[in-house]
Amino acid sequence: MSAKAISEQTGKEFLYKHICTSAAVQNRFRYANVKAETDFDQLAKEHPWLLTERLVVKPDQLIKRRGKLGLVGVNLDLSGVREWLKTRLMRETTVGKAKGVLKNFLIEPFVAHKQEEEFYVCIYASREGDYILFHHEGGVDVGDVDAKAKKLLIGVDEKISEDSVKKELLTHVPNDNKAVLASFIVGLFNLYEDLFFTYLEINPLVVTKDGVYVLDMAAKIDATADYLCKAKWGDVEFPPPFGREAYPEEAYIADLDAKSGASLKLTLLNPRGRIWTMVAGGGASVVYSDTICDLGGVNELANYGEYSGAPSEQQTYDYAKTILSLMTREKHPDGKVLIIGGSIANFTNVAATFKGIVRAIRDYQVPLKEHEVTIFVRRGGPNYQEGLRVMGEVGKTTGIPLHVFGTETHMTAIVGMALGHRAIPNQPPAAAHTANFLLNSSGSPGTPASSRTASFSDNKAKVEDSPSKKAKAGAPIAKATSLFSKHTKSIVWGMQTRAVQGMLDFDYVCSREEPSVAAMVYPFTGDHKQKYYWGHKEILLPVYKNMSDAMKKHPDVDVLINFASLRSAFDSTMETMQYPQIQTIAIIAEGIPEAHTRKIIKAADKKGVNIIGPATVGGIKPGCFKIGNTGGMLDNILASKLYRPGSVAYVSRSGGMSNELNNIISRTTDGVFEGVAIGGDRYPGSVFTDHVLRYQDTPGVKMIVVLGEIGGTEEYKICQGIKQGRITKPVVSWCIGTCATMFSSEVQFGHAGACANQASETASAKNKALKEAGAFVPKSFDELGEIITSVYDDLVAKGVIVPAEEMPPPTVPMDYSWARELGLIRKPASFMTSICDERGQELIYAGMPITEVFKSEIGLGGTLGLLWFQRRLPRYACQFIEMCLMVTADHGPAVSGAHNTIVCARAGKDLISSLTSGLLTIGDRFGGALDAAAKQFSNAFDSGMLPMEFVNKMKKDGKLIMGIGHRVKSINNPDMRVQILKDFVKQHFPSTQMLDYALDVEKITTSKKPNLILNVDGFIGVAFVDLLRTCGGFTRDEADEFVEIGALNGIFVLGRSMGFIGHYLDQKRLKQGLYRHPWDDISYVLPEHMSM
Repeated sequence: MSAKAISEQTGKEFLYKHICTSAAVQNRFRYANVKAETDFDQLAKEHPWLLTERLVVKPDQLIKRRGKLGLVGVNLDLSGVREWLKTRLMRETTVGKAKGVLKNFLIEPFVAHKQEEEFYVCIYASREGDYILFHHEGGVDVGDVDAKAKKLLIGVDEKISEDSVKKELLTHVPNDNKAVLASFIVGLFNLYEDLFFTYLEINPLVVTKDGVYVLDMAAKIDATADYLCKAKWGDVEFPPPFGREAYPEEAYIADLDAKSGASLKLTLLNPRGRIWTMVAGGGASVVYSDTICDLGGVNELANYGEYSGAPSEQQTYDYAKTILSLMTREKHPDGKVLIIGGSIANFTNVAATFKGIVRAIRDYQVPLKEHEVTIFVRRGGPNYQEGLRVMGEVGKTTGIPLHVFGTETHMTAIVGMALGHRAIPNQPPAAAHTANFLLNSSGSPGTPASSRTASFSDNKAKVEDSPSKKAKAGAPIAKATSLFSKHTKSIVWGMQTRAVQGMLDFDYVCSREEPSVAAMVYPFTGDHKQKYYWGHKEILLPVYKNMSDAMKKHPDVDVLINFASLRSAFDSTMETMQYPQIQTIAIIAEGIPEAHTRKIIKAADKKGVNIIGPATVGGIKPGCFKIGNTGGMLDNILASKLYRPGSVAYVSRSGGMSNELNNIISRTTDGVFEGVAIGGDRYPGSVFTDHVLRYQDTPGVKMIVVLGEIGGTEEYKICQGIKQGRITKPVVSWCIGTCATMFSSEVQFGHAGACANQASETASAKNKALKEAGAFVPKSFDELGEIITSVYDDLVAKGVIVPAEEMPPPTVPMDYSWARELGLIRKPASFMTSICDERGQELIYAGMPITEVFKSEIGLGGTLGLLWFQRRLPRYACQFIEMCLMVTADHGPAVSGAHNTIVCARAGKDLISSLTSGLLTIGDRFGGALDAAAKQFSNAFDSGMLPMEFVNKMKKDGKLIMGIGHRVKSINNPDMRVQILKDFVKQHFPSTQMLDYALDVEKITTSKKPNLILNVDGFIGVAFVDLLRTCGGFTRDEADEFVEIGALNGIFVLGRSMGFIGHYLDQKRLKQGLYRHPWDDISYVLPEHMSM
């Protein structure tokens, strides 16, 4: 949601900190917060004025009319406040229908004043601007301010002035106070705008000779503006409505939601309830709650929530396990039901989200059975058949009663089944599989040749019904009555490859002559071409870095589909409206601040541009054009017959519910003529009547379906249109959100606009008004399909609708990735890996999640064990690996590898080049003796050769013994690195047979020459063989294989890389110049005849 209530303390803090006015605002920041755990002695130290002034105390928990309810203590000292709180703090009280505990109180200085010094001021947002209400008599008995107060509208982008305030609002105010009040109201309004308030009420506002006092305040801010106001807001806490507790699980889901591009919402209504829901989609979640309440389940409904916007499997798992955890804490004598419902998804992969839910069900299968939970599932959308299959499987394997239904079942039918009002079918009819639609098994004809060979660069004639953009200067331009045709061309803002391919597949199956997407705009890359499929062929679509280039090169484009994020959607939309060729803009992003949306609406009205959205999936005109992901994937396009026009047009707020309407209308009528989802925000770019009146004026539309919802009053304009005879075609209408009036506390539903601020905005009131006006209104959403059928059949009987003969659409080849997702094809992988998997929510090393890697504290050695050896090695083995890395890290600048690195660094090369230069010197002569030593010693030992026999054989063969010998160190000047490792290995390794054999060889070689010692390479090589063979993690063959494939040299490479990098950084830090080797260190030996 966007508009969220804040506490009085937070509101006053914003006001005191940021208001700019010449009026003297008194008692700034003089308030103290009291809770059950408050220490009053400490409180008095922090706020000394508590001991010297008279006080006011009141609960700060979003309670209206506190004075009338006796919840304000006035003119008390601190001891009087404590006494007053004794009978109220942590006591349960009832406010309206809500029952809650008073637990948060505010203490402020008492302001002595006269009744005539009290005023009322309120600012609230509307579509056309912000209204300021002012009444010269404020206080507890202010009464009906809507009727009595003076009202001033400050239009979008208009400025407020003190003169207009005095003239319009302060006519009944004494002259002495006018200047002060005008300055304060102007400052208050500017504060309201700057901090993105949506509602701000002060009653009473007291004005005395000393200045202005803000006594009581209520406010809401636009939470979506957080990215703009973070610096001024700080960390804002949004308290729950009175009567509803703030649960940690709600905060957890809110945190998940904030970190995700998807939408995850949870509100706990009654944690002891037996009916729990897990619904996909903002609109669908409201419909399910409505149906539960309609069927008598309001007192048992435990929660409201939704998950939508293509959450990942892990996100869905986290959401599902939270709900399952909550519902399995207390048993219910009648058992419990879990309704996993949803409309037909537009772009969410149902199988992926269901796999997350299935994981959660498996984890909670024992408590679910103990609490006698029955689960009902209904869903549709991309890959839903696979999702339903895995859901059905988990029911069979766990023994949990689980009933699964797809698009063949009405969306809310499972609610009746769950509550015992409807029989559960034994064998629900199976819907056709995705593959049945997308594979050419029906022998349907291909696309006409003209469709396959048309030139996409040919400019088509402008559509006849496109309006002229010429108008008188300054006058608003008339908007188009027909938004889309078979020749509509669009530009897509954003790199939305999947959505664009879906549009092209829709175009192809509709037998369009050329694609509906002319180009894409993406500011984060340079101009280039992007490859897509047009039926069987591959085509290239241009991608532009800036909008102006796209518009110049594609003058036939009149639609922009804006996939920009909520942070950039405003700027990109305003920029687009500079180009007169654009007639329609669809804004997909959810969470655009309302103030920005209203500026978009104002500019669009002035320029005659149709806006669909924000917070929408878009719209569709079957056989002509679809916006982005509207209508879902191709299987749903075909199942709902969206490839050709029908006779029914609809308008909805919800994107997910628009797809459900596609399904209902296709099953009950000859199909959809056009459908638009205007979006769930409080101020959508276009409203219901904009589209209903278009449909009224469109000959092809014979009946209209409107799916409204709680919040706003736009549906009343439809009532007015019907009564006045402007709308004559049959209108079937239903407003969702009827359950809201049944809840004891306010619930904000999934859409930002789904909240009633007055009785006329409730769904029940609007449904009643629509029915009285002459619209066809069902008793519930459950009956919507039946009403549509009845109206349609009547129109057919009257001859108004003559159903056309059904023509099979052309087939579109299935994408490889989707065919694989459906399990229709297989292909050998180009790569195989067995050490790491980054595809899930958490990185996995050889089967061990990264969080477990850190929890287990296995260190770098253990991590290397997982990635190199695919084993969880013993602690001593991990320590040994780390010691090896430490002792091989460096051996000074003179060795060849370090020398090369230094020379390369001094030549101005980068880190990677310098490091590589050093690493390339590693081999049998430098550093690469670990593998060779391990092989030589283990082969000799395994063949039963005595140490002396081994030495003699190597001498006879003329071969060096790898790992024996050192340029500097000797038996008399031992290498301390070897000594450190030897002490550790002897103390911790279970067996050191190979090391002992090598040490016996060392005794023989050092007796001949003291520097023929077992060096660090040789020691690590033979010790590692002992480790692999005796740690218990490897078979003999596996241990030998790791030696054979070069794993041991990797230890030296990894360790010495640290030193090489150190030398590189050292040279750069010392700013050493290009190295040139001195002549006196080079012996020039030329052939004699050349020197002569």
